[in-house]
Amino acid sequence: MVHKVLFWSGLGVGVRLWQLGIEMRPLFNRESLWVYPVYAGIGGSFGYWLMGVEHRQYKMLADRRDALLEKRARRKEREEAAKQEA
Repeated sequence: MVHKVLFWSGLGVGVRLWQLGIEMRPLFNRESLWVYPVYAGIGGSFGYWLMGVEHRQYKMLADRRDALLEKRARRKEREEAAKQEA
């Protein structure tokens, strides 16, 4: 869990460094150091949101898998019952 938030936080800082590189401005200007934690926070919050999305998708896939397995079991029981009656 933490690794995804840290990755996206690092990516946010990387985006800030890339932005300053494109603008050809100094990377560590004393007046603009406060912006790095903001970019890290935005990236980290995106990573946290993405973890929630992933968790919901895994839960939905597990529920769907369970429903399909139950459906297959019911069909197998019906086929066996029909085979025994015939």
